[in-house]
Order: sequence, then C-alpha cells, then structure tokens
Amino acid sequence: MKKGVTGLIKAYICTTISSKNVKGLVDFYHGALGIPIVFEGYGDYDGVQLGFEKNEPTICIWDENKWEPYEGIANFTFRCDNLDKTYEELVLKQLQVEPPYKATWGGREMIFSDPEGNRIMLLE
Repeated sequence: MKKGVTGLIKAYICTTISSKNVKGLVDFYHGALGIPIVFEGYGDYDGVQLGFEKNEPTICIWDENKWEPYEGIANFTFRCDNLDKTYEELVLKQLQVEPPYKATWGGREMIFSDPEGNRIMLLE
C-alpha cells in the first residue's frame, strides 16, 4: 500500500461477472481474446479467474446456475499493441466488432461486447 494511504479498502481484487453459460464466456475471454486463465479450481468452470499476473486483479466468472447471479453490466478496458492487427484477428474468429477509430481524446480505441453484453474497450 502506498505510504500515507489509509482506509478500509486495501486492494482491488477482481471484476466479478456471472453467466448461465460460463464455458462460453471463458471461451470468449480466453479462447478468442487470449486472456490467460490464472485460476480454475472448482471444476467445470464453476469459478474461473482470468488475468495477466497471478497476484494482480482478474476477471472472475461464476456460474449463475449454481451461485447467485451478479446483476449489472461490466465495462472492461484492455491495452493492445496494434489495434488494426487485433481487429483483423477478432474478425477471423468471427466476433462482432467494429473497426478501430480515433477517439475524441486523441487516442485510438475499439469497442465491442462479450456474449453477455459486457462492454470491452481496447486501447492502443
């Protein structure tokens, strides 16, 4: 924790979403987008964490057929090195994505949704 920072909250752990089709959502984030699975310890995708570093924040996906569903839509923002190449790869995987564009703030971005309607923004 940073020096001088106090409070009850000590760390950001994850963004949690639930799905009736966890395998499909894991296939989207892991298979199509290439985000590594860092934890799948309950079997049959009962609880899955996807992320880039073991002790860093993750996307947690829970089976709402077994556990209580989380309500609401999440917004994820990721960085990539080449939006044009990423766009081409996602189109080849038959994902519904719009081409990258120059945002009003000056950078390039691409926005699309996962199969559950959660918004994903890719920045270059």
